[in-house]
Amino acid sequence: MTDTYTVLRDLTPRSRDPFDEGFGPRGVDDAPAEVRIDNVELTKNEVLDLTRSDDVTAIAPVMPTALVRPVSDEEARASADDPAPGGVAWGITAVGADTSRWTGDGVTVAVLDTGIDSAHPAFVGVELVEEDFSGSGSGDRQGHGSHCAGTVFGRDVDGTRIGVARGVTKALIGKVLSDDGTGDSDMLFRGMQWAVQQGARVISMSLGFDFPGLVERLTKDGWPTDLATSRALEAYRANLRMFDAIMRMIAAQEEFTGGAVVVAASGNESKRAENPDHEIGVSIPAAADDVLSTGALGRSPGGFVVAPFSNTFPRQSGPGVDVLSADAGGRLVSLNGTSMATPHAAGVAALWWQEVAESQLPTQATTVAARMLANADISGLAPDVDVADRGVGMVRAPQ
Repeated sequence: MTDTYTVLRDLTPRSRDPFDEGFGPRGVDDAPAEVRIDNVELTKNEVLDLTRSDDVTAIAPVMPTALVRPVSDEEARASADDPAPGGVAWGITAVGADTSRWTGDGVTVAVLDTGIDSAHPAFVGVELVEEDFSGSGSGDRQGHGSHCAGTVFGRDVDGTRIGVARGVTKALIGKVLSDDGTGDSDMLFRGMQWAVQQGARVISMSLGFDFPGLVERLTKDGWPTDLATSRALEAYRANLRMFDAIMRMIAAQEEFTGGAVVVAASGNESKRAENPDHEIGVSIPAAADDVLSTGALGRSPGGFVVAPFSNTFPRQSGPGVDVLSADAGGRLVSLNGTSMATPHAAGVAALWWQEVAESQLPTQATTVAARMLANADISGLAPDVDVADRGVGMVRAPQ
């Protein structure tokens, strides 16, 4: 019996001198890592054999993924407040992008999602580099990817500001989810590799791994429930290790390229509106090492509050309720979800990249991430917000 696996290989040249610093898995010091991702059919014995290969860093069964779907207004307890008071989407003001002198100019961002409506007025003047990994063709027929991209770098539409980093002039649009919002881990891993190779400084991912979906698929194929759950857990664990390995390789690029800040949605599975204790923890990719997992905040008379759907234990939070941004077809639409909070964080990361580049600090992803986390704000939060639910606080643009 065979399964489809993603195999991550590190092809970085090794030194032959055992006393050389570059001997072994680190590679030579004057060359960035050479990474290859393969998609192969393997038996379990072949998997075991591959793990002994010097160039194999990680192996994981291909697992279904899906966009972190927006939730209804009722689930979000969305307020009746204007999503764009004074012609500025409220999230832009909440993160301080409207008062920041930085715009993201010169920073390349990547949005890995359902594609983009390149004809939307929010993206006029932006160089959009599109690559389809889903097999469903370029373009966004779902709307999710356009909404996320609009929040990251969208231009004003009919006098309404929706974008955090309006100075971004080049964006990498990796379509890693098909038109119905589903995909798989191999699409995502190849999309991440492409984004890094294309020079992305920020990678935004508002998607998650579909553990329940994999269990359901296996049981429909006739697997006993306990065996299906065990196999899905094995796949989930292996894919988390795969993500950690990819993040280590991205970090290894810092010395040569500066690296990339990776931002991901914490997920929308919590149900605090039904039961305050019904809190789900962040899942992959947000749970992987060094990923800036992002939870969702909404507005209330007492300050920003954690959205009832937002998964717990994020590293940071962003506006995620009543978020106005681009929709496929040229319109604007207001949506709720950690999917909406994540592009706020990605846009803020682009502003911090520009700020760091103009400073005396090392222009590297670790510097940018540290600046972001250190400058997150808790002053606007409602008094009873739990630190475990909001992380370090609301992401804030450099001022």
